[in-house]
Amino acid sequence: MDSVIQVEGLVKNFGDTRALAGVDLVARRGTVLGLLGPNGSGKTTTVRVLATLLRPDAGRASVFGHDVVSDPDAVRRRIGLTGQYAAVDEALTGTHNLILIARLLDLSRAEARARADELIERFGLTEAAGRRVRTYSGGMRRRLDLAASLIGRPDVLFLDEPTTGLDPRHRNEVLDSVRDLAADGTTVLLTTQYLEEADQLADDLVVLDRGRVIARGTPASLKAEVGGRQLQVRPMDRVDVPAVVTIVGELAGRAPSISPSGEVVLAGAGPELLSAVAGRLESSLIAVAELGLRLPSLDDVFLTLTGHTANDTEEVAA
Repeated sequence: MDSVIQVEGLVKNFGDTRALAGVDLVARRGTVLGLLGPNGSGKTTTVRVLATLLRPDAGRASVFGHDVVSDPDAVRRRIGLTGQYAAVDEALTGTHNLILIARLLDLSRAEARARADELIERFGLTEAAGRRVRTYSGGMRRRLDLAASLIGRPDVLFLDEPTTGLDPRHRNEVLDSVRDLAADGTTVLLTTQYLEEADQLADDLVVLDRGRVIARGTPASLKAEVGGRQLQVRPMDRVDVPAVVTIVGELAGRAPSISPSGEVVLAGAGPELLSAVAGRLESSLIAVAELGLRLPSLDDVFLTLTGHTANDTEEVAA
């Protein structure tokens, strides 16, 4: 596939703080690139450079071959941007918000109305279209914000933590909208600190930490890189955890770990061990609520790569 976004050696400083320290990344046409990292890793700074809102101190970045510094107008004609917080006018209705943006993009009155109606329907806001946005839920505002970013039919959409502050139900509404956009062929660069979002949505991942790229690949390849599959056993009765630990340890020849929820976990396991453990548990009359193999989560990936979780990093960059 053709490369739509290319970033090479991107550097950005804010005073004594280095927000980006030589970032490289590539986004392929018609895919979702997940830019993953905690607060302070440099995700938003990268998006702001790509959206021509910040000038890098070194390196280069281009969108469809147009340099973000030397040809910013051409870049802006190809992109849409949704920031961390919905940028909609609460005093206007949903429809009037979209018409306003369409008119600012030089669409005629008729074209603006038609485009607004089309996007209102696409994002499931028809019943609320005539209401003032101040009456919308958080999820509805984010969907309207996404619709607004698509008025100009961008080829590339930057989504900077689009589910920030939303409850699980409204987060799912926004994620469904992102899936639909990707399915329609829009190239999406999604920044998130929610690891499950990246796992669900992204075709490719770039993991940032303190302004540097520390890993890249597909979600599956990054999980496999951390150590293959994990055996997980959760006994029905928590008092059986010590017995399960003994069984797994004896069969594997090494000690498993115990999660806070009472799961017995062993990395680097395979189907043979799973079968052997299942047989021993059955013969020992130990009932289990869960028994299986899984790839490590992206939480596991981040912890392995950085030595800390995605939630306990100091905020050193934007």
